[in-house]
Parts: sequence; C-alpha cells; structure tokens
Amino acid sequence: MFKVLVIAYYFPPAGLSGVQRTLKFVKYMPDNNWKPTVLTTGKTAYYAHDYSLLDEIKDKEIEIVRVQGREINSLLAKRGTVKMPSEIVRKTFSFFSSLFFVPDNKKSWGRKAYPVAQKLLRQEQFDLIFVTGPPFSTVNLAVKLKKEFNIPLVIDYRDLWYGYQFGIYVTPYHKYLIKKMEYNALKAADKVTVTNRKIKEKLMDYYKFLSFNDIVIITHGFDPQDFQKAGIVKKAGDKLVITYSGIFYEYITPKYFLKAIKEISIERPDIAGYIKLHFVGILRKENKRLIKKLKLQNYVYEFGYVNHLEAIKHLLASDVLWLTVGYGKNVETHSAGKLYEYIGSEKPIIGCVPEGALKNTLTEYGASFICKPDSVTEIKNCIYQVFKLYVSGQLPKPNKEVVEKHRRDYLTEMMTKEFQFLIKERV
Repeated sequence: MFKVLVIAYYFPPAGLSGVQRTLKFVKYMPDNNWKPTVLTTGKTAYYAHDYSLLDEIKDKEIEIVRVQGREINSLLAKRGTVKMPSEIVRKTFSFFSSLFFVPDNKKSWGRKAYPVAQKLLRQEQFDLIFVTGPPFSTVNLAVKLKKEFNIPLVIDYRDLWYGYQFGIYVTPYHKYLIKKMEYNALKAADKVTVTNRKIKEKLMDYYKFLSFNDIVIITHGFDPQDFQKAGIVKKAGDKLVITYSGIFYEYITPKYFLKAIKEISIERPDIAGYIKLHFVGILRKENKRLIKKLKLQNYVYEFGYVNHLEAIKHLLASDVLWLTVGYGKNVETHSAGKLYEYIGSEKPIIGCVPEGALKNTLTEYGASFICKPDSVTEIKNCIYQVFKLYVSGQLPKPNKEVVEKHRRDYLTEMMTKEFQFLIKERV
C-alpha cells in the first residue's frame, strides 16, 4: 500500500462537524490502497467530544500519532469538554488571538508536532503529505516538511484561508502576513483540494499563478454506513418536525427563524400548534434567552450535543431539516458540513442562505425551500409552504444522482486518485 501522512489538528475524539471530513477520508483510504498515519493533537479542552467516532477506524490499518501541544486547547486539557462561550466572549478572544498569533493560535502545536513529523518521515517511506485547514498554521508545518523531505504535498481547504468569513485582520500588516503565508504554501503545494467552486474561484483570483488544474473540488459529504447503522427511524406523533443540527455563532443565528415561528404562532396558532422545532447540538445561553423571550418554549425541543450516530437518527426522525447561514465576508464560499449529512438523509431542507455555494447545492439537491437568511417574512412563507405540503403528503423528494455523488466513499476515491496522479508524475 502507498503511505500518506495526514496532518489534522481537529480529529476525534474531538466532535462537531470540523472533524468529519478528515475522519471519513482516513476511514476509506485503506479501501483505495492508501495507508494513512494521522498526526494530530493529544488531549485538548474542546466544546464537544465524541469517542464513538474512533470506533469507525479501530479495525482499519490506521496509525494515530498524538502530540500534546502548548496552545490554549492543550493547556486546558484537564478540563476535557469546556462550555462554549457567549458570542461576545468568543469575538473578544478571537480579536486578541488574531493580534498576537499569525496565522492562528494553534501555531505552537505545529512547533511541537514538527520534530515528531520529522521522525515519522525518517522512519518510514511516505509517498505523500496531506494537510487540512483550518487551522492553517498546520499548513505551514506541512510546507516545511515537504521542502525538507521532497514529498508531494496536498493542501485541503475546508474554508478560505485569506478572506475567511470569520477571520479577523487586526492591522493591514496582519493581512499582508496571512496572504504571504498562503502564497508561499500554494507555491509549494503539488495539489490543492477545496470543498466548493466558490473557494476555487477565490484562490485563482487571489493567486494568478494557480491554474485550473491545480485545484480540485472535492465537496463535503455523508457516510452511507452511518445511515445504514441508524436503520429505519420513526418519529413519534403526527406533528411537523423541523430539525436543526449543529451550533450557532457569528452570522449563523436562529434569530430570524425563531421570529418567523413567533409570527406564525400569532397569525395561525392552529398551524403553529402542529410544528415541533428540534435543536440537536449546542445552544448558547443567548439562544435559549431568545427562545424564552419569544415565548416559544412549547414549540422548541432541545436535545443537546449527542454522538454522531444519534445525531443521524434525529435527522431521520424529522420531516424537514433546517440550515441557516447569514451575510458576512466572502459568505458565498461558506461550506456547511451539516448540509451534506442533511442530503444523506434525503429529507426536504429549508435553506435560509445567501447567494453562493450553499444555495447552489440546495438548488441542485431539489427538495429545498430557499429563502433569505434575515427575512422573517420569507422564512415564514417557506414554513407555511412546507406545512401545506406536509399535511397533503406531498413534500418533495431529492435528486438521487445528486445525493449519490456526495457519498464519502466515492469522495475518498476521488481524493486518492489525485494522490495517484502525483505519484505517477514523480516516477
């Protein structure tokens, strides 16, 4: 088998959607003749842990090498799972973190991981290095290793680096440093993979030396085995269940959707009484306060953070799924990993999204109700439309071909073919 060193700061037992892409690539790589060794963090303090995710790869030919760093997550490791801070606290921390740490506050982990990676590369004959960001400080680590050991490098963008929607550039000099780092990394890379066409277009616009073939689009996806394990899940009762899975932060807010539900409860209490809004994931205190302020406690059911399989079961026990992403810098490039698990469920989706990659995917999916993320009236009309179709048994079905092309096993096959091309070019 060929060997690939996978560098990923976020990896199970850390939970949430940021770990899914890398985990699933790693899971299916051995089926495509690639043996991965994962270089990742040791014990960290994090908002959610899901140890069940590691069970997916325990019988695979996969080595996991953990490095205990000295960045904030590692220093607070004894706390295990930490509470997600309020948006004010998170933004304040992000500002000062961006002021003192370039490209990000995980760079000290990269320094600790570097000698470990060197040792691995000297001990074994690796054919390729694969690194995923954010955090993009790990990309700088991978570039150093590529230059030192002359091994092909693939950089995987889960989001933009320069121009990231939630990025903070405290001064023009900080912006310059970030762009310079990215320029050097892309110059060194043998291949770049991105989650959507909008990111590809941005990179080619920012860095004119990149050709069309330098960047490959490999979307987020869903694992069909997760849905097989979940089996057939039946919901209780006959009310319309609308489910949101994930967290809210920055421009991703439940405010407008909740206000739409509130207006429906006033205008059409007969319809509102047949709607159940499920939240699966982490609700911040400010989200809970808004629910209470709008007096929507009778419509909202909070399940908290659950393991991945349980989250899938909640999707399958729903009638309609809900996704929201608001307006922000370069928001058209945003890729929500949860959308593709929504797609795997084959349920109708209410998408409160702006123009961009998410809207394009929802349109292609077919079974979608799309509205502006901050228009209470549009959201309300979407819900009315969904309810009418629900009671008549006419909720739309998705395009099966679109669903199939987002399978994780198929996407990993695409990724490893790119690996193979690079190996052949070297030979």
